Amino acid sequence: MTTLSSRGQMMSQGIQQHVVWRNKRLIFPFVLLTLLALPSTRNITMAVLADAFYQVAAFVYVSMALYYFLSERLNLESAFSRLQQHSWLEVGGAALLGALPGCGGAIVVVTQYTKGAVSFGAVVAVLTSTMGDAAFLLLAQSPADGLLVMAISVVVGTLSGLVVRKFHNYKGKHEDVINVSKSRSQSSKLTPFHKRIVRLVTRFWFWSIAPAFAIALCMALQIAAWIHFGIADETINLLGTVLGASAILLWSFCNSGTGYQSVAGEEPPEPPETWQKKAALDTQFVLSWVVVAFLMFELTVHFLNIDLVGLFDSAGAITVGAAILIGFLPGCGPQILVTSLYLQGAVPFSAQLGNAISNDGDALFPAIALSPKAALLATVYSAVPAIIVGYGYYFLFE
Repeated sequence: MTTLSSRGQMMSQGIQQHVVWRNKRLIFPFVLLTLLALPSTRNITMAVLADAFYQVAAFVYVSMALYYFLSERLNLESAFSRLQQHSWLEVGGAALLGALPGCGGAIVVVTQYTKGAVSFGAVVAVLTSTMGDAAFLLLAQSPADGLLVMAISVVVGTLSGLVVRKFHNYKGKHEDVINVSKSRSQSSKLTPFHKRIVRLVTRFWFWSIAPAFAIALCMALQIAAWIHFGIADETINLLGTVLGASAILLWSFCNSGTGYQSVAGEEPPEPPETWQKKAALDTQFVLSWVVVAFLMFELTVHFLNIDLVGLFDSAGAITVGAAILIGFLPGCGPQILVTSLYLQGAVPFSAQLGNAISNDGDALFPAIALSPKAALLATVYSAVPAIIVGYGYYFLFE
């Protein structure tokens, strides 16, 4: 009996190790460690990690924590069900839910559609207006631009949804959705190892955010942090590097990472979905993709001596089209890349606007799984306003 038990444990460990080595998320920390080990890239990588942790992740965590804390006390599904009682508010309500930072509002509408509870016009409205997790990044780093993009997205989403609702209110085969998390990913089931990592991640962000946010505020207000904390700037930067790298390493072990979806989008945590857990998981996901974007920018400039800002400016309309095309990719990771490049001044506002309208975030995953034809049609329909608004802004104002 003991032998069988030990063999079972060995087999379980072997399977777990096999899954770990198939984890595509591990590419992120592996590349980071390589860049930190090379003298020619060490300083750039350390600076990127520290800047991303203090100037992005700290603000993103605080905004996400506040958002999720309030969301726990507001029942979005209940609010939306009340909107459904007034058909003329349905599309506008869907657009408003989509504009909320993150993908929660959009997923609510998509799953309601698969149950036959809302119209296809509402789906088009919510997928057009949603910006996904990239909205947290834009709001944290450039609140005025973030609010402007959200306002435009709501208007465009509402108009698009109303037009589709009138002329092609597609009705697909509706399925009863028992568990949205399962439909979003076949690999979302967490092993005991992954659950321990998620608990560690939650504690990591909860306890590190107070000093990190204090330092981040000093940096934002251009106050010398060492005067108030008695720590040298070099030590603060080193601490940011270590914490940033640790967060990315923890993110890489939070699930199996065996598919595109688990890398490009952050899967919902297993119950209980506390605001601390959701804020921590989403923040380190955003941080990981921001670091990728920052490193791509800095290393390209360093090694190739290319002025990316000038290059994208000279590309003109092509940049806007490329940003819109990236928006068609499911998940929030690619969209965070575009937003990061915008915040660095590498791409124009028209490209950011086109990407925000064309991108469907993580909401596209359950849509594809539960109603593929509706997902494809909604993506095509959202492309039209993205092209009109993105290129319209480009030619009129840029």
